[in-house]
Amino acid sequence: MSDSNTTVFTNPSSFILLGIPGLEAAHIWISIPFCAMYTIAVLGNFTILLIVRMEQSLHAPMYYFFCMLAVIDLVLSTTILPKMLSIFWFNSREIEFSDCFTQLYFIDCFAVMESGILVALGFDRYVAICDPLRHSTILTNTVVAKIGVAMLLRGGLLTLPRPFLETRWPYCRTNVIAHTYCDQIAVVKLACADIHFSSYYGFLVILLVTVPDVSFITFSYIQILRAIFSLPTKDARLKTFGTCGSHLCVILAFYIPALFSIFTQEFGHNVPLHFHVIAANMFLLLPPMLNPIIYGVRTKQIRDRLLHLLTHKGT
Repeated sequence: MSDSNTTVFTNPSSFILLGIPGLEAAHIWISIPFCAMYTIAVLGNFTILLIVRMEQSLHAPMYYFFCMLAVIDLVLSTTILPKMLSIFWFNSREIEFSDCFTQLYFIDCFAVMESGILVALGFDRYVAICDPLRHSTILTNTVVAKIGVAMLLRGGLLTLPRPFLETRWPYCRTNVIAHTYCDQIAVVKLACADIHFSSYYGFLVILLVTVPDVSFITFSYIQILRAIFSLPTKDARLKTFGTCGSHLCVILAFYIPALFSIFTQEFGHNVPLHFHVIAANMFLLLPPMLNPIIYGVRTKQIRDRLLHLLTHKGT
């Protein structure tokens, strides 16, 4: 293969992923925690799906949203981890041009979907606590299905224009991507074209997703807290707030790494490149690992069902 750093490319058939620049010698060691996180994510999310499917009492809106979140987390982590491990373990750095943009699209699309499902969970908690008598009539199975489809369409359609446009740009600078996967910013920097539209549209998507989603979740929890503090006893307040604990933890596990990764990429110009890459990977691997753990620890019905299955199997 010719030297990809000096050759001029026009519409390359493939890109070269460097992994984590500056830490190539430590790739094998870095792969251990990443592989462990992915293993926990796969086992944990499949366990959530299995428990909800088996337990009839968990066939309720909140647990359906948990399942949607589990599927999204599995797709997000699986989109990047296998290729990342092939780089770390086998030095297999090449990725096809079309595969690169497919990976890029899946990451953006399912990240938007995850944010939407967190909003849906916030709405479920709001109705359950602020208007409990109407919860079963408002959040019917049909409504839950419609919310899921709406979040799927929102993620798919909002993120479609960028890769649709970017696959038609000429890439003539180099085919080397200083990342472990096809990151949006890292890829468009290689284009010999005016990338302002892509940058502006990406910023617009972030605004259209983050601002309304975070605003709705914040509004929901303001109303929830008002309802909780109006309860007569401390035990009732703690018990009711406990039903929101898992959702709050999942929100923090998603938005904190996401915003940290975005801000380091946009404003952390003096931050080492390997730190950018690690932060971007943590955004896609940390929530899928933490979410099923949070559900298992903080959601009594899931925890009890899991213990029952383990005890029964052991017996």
